[in-house]
Amino acid sequence: MAFENFPSATPQPSTPPQVPKTDWRFFLTIGLIIVLLGTWGYIIWDKNKVTETIQQKDVQYASAVSEKDTLKNLLDEATMRYDALKTSNAKKDSTITSKDRDIAEKRAKIQTILSKVNATKEELAQAKSMIASLNTDIESYKVQIEELKGQNQQLTVEKEAVTQERDVVKKDLESAKTDIKQKEDVIDVGSTLHVGGFNIVGIDQKNSGKEKETTKAKKVDKLRISFVIDDNRIAASGPKDLYVCMTGPDGKPIAVEALGSGIFTTREDGEKTFTQKVQINYTQGQRQTVSFDWKQNTPFQIGNYKIEVYHNGFKIGEGVKEFKKSGLFG
Repeated sequence: MAFENFPSATPQPSTPPQVPKTDWRFFLTIGLIIVLLGTWGYIIWDKNKVTETIQQKDVQYASAVSEKDTLKNLLDEATMRYDALKTSNAKKDSTITSKDRDIAEKRAKIQTILSKVNATKEELAQAKSMIASLNTDIESYKVQIEELKGQNQQLTVEKEAVTQERDVVKKDLESAKTDIKQKEDVIDVGSTLHVGGFNIVGIDQKNSGKEKETTKAKKVDKLRISFVIDDNRIAASGPKDLYVCMTGPDGKPIAVEALGSGIFTTREDGEKTFTQKVQINYTQGQRQTVSFDWKQNTPFQIGNYKIEVYHNGFKIGEGVKEFKKSGLFG
């Protein structure tokens, strides 16, 4: 017997559809992916930010370096102009010297700022302001130098004029000195005394003190020399030194240091030995007789004694005296 499947008249309960169970690992993976993507996004954003900051810093640094180089060039130009001015102005006064010190101090401050590796904007701005001030100082320095040059030129002209006047005066003075010297020489020579009436005698002095003239050499104890000084209206009144030079019969000068002999200088013969120096008190324009004795500590010799008198370096008179033997046996 065949069976067929026909719907049942009695309804059957239906089975609900099964929902697939959700896996937690799936959500975890999704969350990790989201976090990872966020991290990468932050990293990319941060890197871009850092790159932008670095680029800004590079731009700022390049700008600062460029500004510093510009300021250095400006300082170098100012320094070159200043050095050129100093070279052209070898001669300075106190004002210029003071300005030199001020400029040097300002230059040193600017160089200190520009030598800093990390100079700030404020410091570079200060350096820029100081360079402007330095240029103003240099211009003022230049003006003062030009003024000094003008003054120096004027002084040079005046100095040349004064020098010419001085040379004229000096020439006139030298000429006047020459004339005065010539007149002084004339007066000097003219004031030399002159001797006349020369007389030389041998004196035999007895124990009693009585004196007797003698021509016998053996009996002569001393020489008495006398002469007359002629009147002279040029020679001034006052003490005069006369140098008496005696030469013995042997032709040698007579000099006894203990009796005042010595050396003096003549106008024509240079140094000469004198026997005795006689000082007289002369009166201008008057004749005057001079007399003095010479007594030596050795016997007088037979022969001629020459007596010369010098004054003012000139020989002004001379005389000769001969002493003979004392009878048949001398």
